[in-house]
Amino acid sequence: MTPLLDTINDPADLRALPREQLPTLAEELRAYLLDSVAKTGGHLSSNLGTIELTIALHYIYDTPEDKLVWDVGHQTYAHKVLTGRRTGMARLRMKDGLSGFPKRDESPYDTFGVGHSSTSISAALGMAVAARDRGEDRRVVAIIGDGAMSAGQAFEALNNAGVIDANLLVILNDNKMSISPPVGALNKYLARLFSGRSFNAARKAGEKVLSVAPPLLELAKRAEEHVKGMFVPGTLFEEFGFNYIGPIDGHDLEALIPTLENLRKLKGPQFLHIITKKGQGYKLAEADPVLYHGVSKFDASNGIASGKGGGKLTFTQVFGDWLCDMAASDDRLVGVTPAMCEGSGMTRFAQQFPQRYHDVGIAEQHAVTFAAGLACGGMKPVVAIYSTFLQRGYDQLIHDVALQNLDVTFAIDRGGLVGADGATHQGAFDLSYLACIPNMVVMTPADEAECRRMLTTAYRHPGPATVRYPRGTGPAVPPAPTLDTIKVGKGEMRRQGKRVAILAFGTLLTAALEAGEALDASVANMRCVKPLDIDLIKQLADTHEFLVTLEENAIIGGAGSEVARALEALGIVKPLLRLGLPDCFIEQGEQVQMLAELGLSAAAIAERINNFIDPIT
Repeated sequence: MTPLLDTINDPADLRALPREQLPTLAEELRAYLLDSVAKTGGHLSSNLGTIELTIALHYIYDTPEDKLVWDVGHQTYAHKVLTGRRTGMARLRMKDGLSGFPKRDESPYDTFGVGHSSTSISAALGMAVAARDRGEDRRVVAIIGDGAMSAGQAFEALNNAGVIDANLLVILNDNKMSISPPVGALNKYLARLFSGRSFNAARKAGEKVLSVAPPLLELAKRAEEHVKGMFVPGTLFEEFGFNYIGPIDGHDLEALIPTLENLRKLKGPQFLHIITKKGQGYKLAEADPVLYHGVSKFDASNGIASGKGGGKLTFTQVFGDWLCDMAASDDRLVGVTPAMCEGSGMTRFAQQFPQRYHDVGIAEQHAVTFAAGLACGGMKPVVAIYSTFLQRGYDQLIHDVALQNLDVTFAIDRGGLVGADGATHQGAFDLSYLACIPNMVVMTPADEAECRRMLTTAYRHPGPATVRYPRGTGPAVPPAPTLDTIKVGKGEMRRQGKRVAILAFGTLLTAALEAGEALDASVANMRCVKPLDIDLIKQLADTHEFLVTLEENAIIGGAGSEVARALEALGIVKPLLRLGLPDCFIEQGEQVQMLAELGLSAAAIAERINNFIDPIT
C-alpha cells in the first residue's frame, strides 16, 4: 500500500508535502519500486540506492524548469514515478512502454537521453551555459556515479566547467560500485595522497603501539578512513574550480534537503559528494548488488534463484569458456574489459588468471589503446566489449589498432538486437563501422560451435580481428572443447536449392534455412563480412537468378552492401535483395518479437523474398 505516493502525480505535488512526510514517501517509493521491478525486470540495485536523492532533488529544484541530467540512467526509476509515469512502470522496457533510461520524447522531465555512461556533466554544462547566454535564471544539476567518473569524458567536462562562469551543480553519487567493481587511480586517490613517507612513518609507529590492543587498532583505522573521506576528496575537485561540499549521507533527507537548498542559491560550479548504498532497503540487493543490478522477473519475497538451472549455453558463456581455455594454452593472452567483467563472461578468467585480467573501468577509448600498447609489447590482448560500447572507442580502433595492423582480438558481445535496453544498446551498426576499416577481419558466427572456432581464428590471426555475436542463446550447437579454427574469408553451403540464393551472415542462418526450405532456395553461411568469400559469391551468382543477403545489422553499409560492392567489382548484374535492420533507431521489446516485426523471422524472410521475385518473374 502506497497511500502517500498515490497522491504524487508530478513534482509540484511532491513540493506541496510537509518536509516531515518525505521519509514516509521514501519508504513507500522504495516498496513500490521493488514490487514493480520484480514484475517487469530492470535495474534494481541502483534505483533503490537513489530514492532519497531523487525526492530531495525534485523537492528543492523547480523541475522541469530546473534541469536534472542523469548519468547512464540506471537510477532513474524513482524519477520516472515522481514525474507522472507511475502507471507506465507496468510496461517498463517493453514494446511501446516506458524506456529503461531517460528519454527526451518521453517526458519534459527527461532533459537528456542517456544509456551510455559519463555524459551528464558535459550535457549539463552545455545547458547551464545556454541558460546563462539566454538570460534564463535556471539551475542545472548533473548526477553521476563513481563508476562513471572513471571515464575520460567526465574529467574533460570537469576541466571545462571549472573555467566557465555557469551555474552548474555536479552530484557525485558515491556507492563504491559500478556494474563491475570500480577500479583505477580515482578509487585509489586517497591511498596515493596518504602514501608520503612522513605519514607512513607516523602510521607505522601508531600501529606498533596499538598492535597490543587490536580493538584500538581497528578504531584507529576507521578514524583514519573517516578523516580521509571528510577532507581529502575535495582537493581534487576544487583544483578543477568547483566549490566542494561533502561527503554527506545520501539516504539522510535531513542532510540532503538543507544542503541542496543552500547549493541552489550559490552561483558558479558546485560539487556535492554523497554516499549511498546500492540496493538500499532490500537486504538481498544490499548483500549482492551485482546480482541485483539488472534483473529479470523474480519473486521479491524470496529473491533471485541461484544458478542458471541447466539452460542453454549463451554466446557470452561460450566466450568465457574459450578465453580460459586459450589462456591456459598461451601465456601471452591478456584479457581486457571496460568495466563489464560479468556481462562479458570474464568472471572465471579473472579468477583463474588475475595477473592477466585488466578491468580498466568505464573507459572504452583507453581499453582499445591499452590493448594496442599490449600488442606492441609482445602480448596478445583480447578485448571483451559490447557492440554499442565499442562505438565509444572507434577512433582508437581505427587510429591506434588498425592503422598499425596490431594483433588485437575483439570479442564483440550484444551484436544485433538486445531487447529491453532499447535504442541506446542495440548492436545495430558494428558490421557497418567495422567493414570499412582497412586491415580488419570481421567474423560473425551462425552458432555456438562456430563462435568458439572463430574466436580461436581471430586470436591466431596476426592482426586486428573481430568476432561479433548476439546476446543470449543461439541454435544450441554445442562447441567442441578443442581450439580449432576456420579459414578466414571462406563460407560454406548449407542448403542447395534453385533460383534464389540466400547469403546469411550470423545467427539469422537458422531463419534463412527455414525460409530456404519454404522457397526451395539455396542457403550459404557466409561467416565473414571481411574478407568476403568472393569465390562463393561468384558461384552463387552464376547459378541462381536472385541473390538475397541477410544480416542483423543496419542495412546501410552492412554485409549486404559489401556483397553488392563485390558483385560490382566482378561485373555481375544480378537482382539483389538486402535484408537487415531499417534506417532508424530501434526501441525496446522482446528480441523474437522485434525480429518478426522487422521482417527478419523465417516466415517474414520467405514472404519478402517472394514479394521481391514475383514482379520480376
